[in-house]
Order: sequence, then structure tokens, then C-alpha cells
Amino acid sequence: MKIFCTGASGYIGGSVAAHLAAAGHQVTGLVRSPEKAEAVRAFGIEPVMGTLDDGEILAQAAWAADLVVNAASADHKGAVVALLDAVSGSGKAFIHTSGSSIVGKRSRGERADDVYDEDTPITPSPARAARVALNEFILSYRDKGCRPVIVCPSLIYGIGHGAGRDSVQVPLLIKLAKKRGNAAHAGPGENIWSNVHIDDLVTLYALAIDKALAGSFYFAENGENSMREACVAINRAFGFAGPPAAMSMAEAAAEWGEGTAEDTMASNSRVRAKRARQGLGWRPQAGGLIDEIEQGCYRE
Repeated sequence: MKIFCTGASGYIGGSVAAHLAAAGHQVTGLVRSPEKAEAVRAFGIEPVMGTLDDGEILAQAAWAADLVVNAASADHKGAVVALLDAVSGSGKAFIHTSGSSIVGKRSRGERADDVYDEDTPITPSPARAARVALNEFILSYRDKGCRPVIVCPSLIYGIGHGAGRDSVQVPLLIKLAKKRGNAAHAGPGENIWSNVHIDDLVTLYALAIDKALAGSFYFAENGENSMREACVAINRAFGFAGPPAAMSMAEAAAEWGEGTAEDTMASNSRVRAKRARQGLGWRPQAGGLIDEIEQGCYRE
């Protein structure tokens, strides 16, 4: 197939695009600079120069492809509209990447017991209301002659398959631990995130491309851990003595920015990938988050 992928130089999009190119598909990928163009070419991806604000470029690339994977932004409605309008009436698939913080609530590092699967109603936080609305908008295109599908990853870990090597949360925790000589979490660190290895996530995208019905939504997870558990593992992996430190929310915001601190590092996001397992036959195979931190790709 001819596949157009946004975010082709990033972590998720780069991994998916590289996997599809390696499988023999003809992959083009949106990039913003000559340096990123060279980076994706190394993985068999033909670059398309532009940004998410270049609606005409996006539409032309989508029209020329058999399938679109949107992995550059979970929130850019302009790009979504340009891509979906280009594939409307064609029967083509549009695979969009969301994120499981749509179920998150600001909890300042405290544990929450709410767990969501794809059938659980969501009342999003103000910070994620627009993303949830965009997801609903995307899925409404199932009635417009195309095949919209949403993959909604939880915390992702592992080394990327393409030009973008690093995810968000674990590298942030490791970078901070190295700076301080001890891992640190926001608040008590009892907040829990479901998680998924990038290898298993790429497999889910491939299954969704092959088998997902129009209007499908899939969480992606294979276990869950608290931020404190991740920090304890970081201390063990890097030989830092003692327990992780508990930062105030002000300290966390100073390190990561308020949005990242409140909505990513100190929130809860607990989901179950029921539909991916039952409907697509997805079977995650990679090791868990704690083992990956202590024994896998994050060790130096």
C-alpha cells in the first residue's frame, strides 16, 4: 500500500512508519526540516516537507495514499479536517493517534481507582475536553465514506523503531534523576498510569490498519504502575541510594511545566485495552515497564 504518515520523524509516528516501510509498504512521511527529511529517509520513508498547518500539502498527500496514519498531534483539528476531507468518500482508512490522558484527572500524585475501557463513559478534564471532542468528530466520519480509527496509547516506553527514539514520561523521570542524583516524583507518586511497550503498540497499529472497522476506538495498554514504582526502579537501575524524593507540585511544575506536571506526571490514567484484545486479537509480547527500566533499554 501507499501510506502517508504524519509525525514520521517522531516517536510514535516514526516507529509506525518505519515498521510499515520494513513490511514492504510505500511510506511517505510529513517532516518539517531537511534534517528530519534525511532522518526518515534512513528508514525507507519518503519525506513530504510541510507542517500540520499546511492543509493543501496534507490533503494532496492523503489523496495520493491508500491509507493515512496521523501521529503528529492528538489535538490539531486543522490537520485532522484537511486529512479527513481528503479521504472522505474514498473508503480509505484514517488511523488517528490520541492519548489516554483523556481519562485523566489532576490528582497531585495521589492514587485514583477509576479504570476505563472503551465502553466506559468519559467526562474529560478541562485540559482534555477539546481532545475528546476531536475524537468524536473523527469517528463521525465513519458516515462519510471513509474508515476512521483511533488508537489511544497509555504511557509508552521502549526505544522507538524510527527516527524518534524516546517517549515522554520515563525519559523525563530519568533525566531528572540524573540531575538530582535521586529519582523524584510529583507529590506522593502514588498516581497510576497504564503503560504499553512501543513494540506492542506498533503491532496494534498494524492490526488496526488490517482489521479495524470504521468508527473503532482502541486503548493500548499492557499493565500499569505508579510513578513511585517507576522512580524506585530508576534508582535501582542507576544505583541511586535511598527512596525517591517527593516533589511539591510547584517543584514539579518548575521542572516540567504546569501542564505536563499536572496532566501527565501527577495524574492517573488507568485504562484497559479490551477491544484491541477481543476484536483485533492483539497479544502484547514485550517485557513490562519496571523490567525495561531495570534490565532493558534504559540501562547504560
